[in-house]
Amino acid sequence: MSEQQTRLNVFKTYKLYVGGKFPRSESGRVYEVSDSKDNWLANVPLSSRKDARDAVVAARKAFGGWSGATAYNRGQILYRIAEMLEGRRDQFVREVADAEGLSKSKAGAVVDAAVDRWVWYAGWTDKIAQIVGGANPVAGPYFNLSTPEPTGVVTVIAPQDSSFLGLVSVIAPVIATGNTAVVIASEKSPLPALSLGEVLATSDLPGGVVNILSGKAAEMGPHLAAHQDVNAIDLTGADADLARELEIAAADNLKRVLRPRAVDFTESPGTDRMTAFLETKTVWHPTGSLGASGSAY
Repeated sequence: MSEQQTRLNVFKTYKLYVGGKFPRSESGRVYEVSDSKDNWLANVPLSSRKDARDAVVAARKAFGGWSGATAYNRGQILYRIAEMLEGRRDQFVREVADAEGLSKSKAGAVVDAAVDRWVWYAGWTDKIAQIVGGANPVAGPYFNLSTPEPTGVVTVIAPQDSSFLGLVSVIAPVIATGNTAVVIASEKSPLPALSLGEVLATSDLPGGVVNILSGKAAEMGPHLAAHQDVNAIDLTGADADLARELEIAAADNLKRVLRPRAVDFTESPGTDRMTAFLETKTVWHPTGSLGASGSAY
């Protein structure tokens, strides 16, 4: 090839992230994604119900190891995600700018906030138990201790407009507390989410802890909401009609449901999204007598 010839563009191939791997949709379907000015960006997989089922299987398989890991270890891994994301900052600035119609400086601020959000949740992994658990006063010779435990497999319908900061803000609290996630990315702006899968794959996060699907929430959502092996669902990215449909379907196996509400993802997130997907285990333990004095331990 002569020096005068120009190189062909090497277009990025976007794939799903399921079970730590990068499959195309089993259906073979794709759909076009455009930027805010309606310029073509990429063809991405249009996930099917079979892809959603595969993601649930992967999330369930990963749940035991992830929920059983120490909170400190989970915090280390979330911090590692922030590190790897920082190293690919330029790519995400470009993708967020295209997806949300932002200037490069505003998109940079969004990406920086997303990196900081990972660090923020990393710091909470070994502290949330002290906030929502502890010893309970009881009238009787017992210790009564409450401790938080993860709910299980959580389906997350990601925000439609905040394609990256909002995405991180709904994924991080789910996995920080030991749950595993099946995420339906923003339908119109899925590229930052699919690229996040590449970051997660290189961040010590076990395969299956987070699974990212692109496509139509209206197609996959009802199936996941009714799935008997999904324990909870976050409806943040669902519109009112879809949210109502999914909440009804979720009632069949008593899923926890986080209803959609207006959220400013730039604000401090608080602990609500972590506690939304925690169960409380309470243990009663008899105290023992320490001799004739009647004192007890």
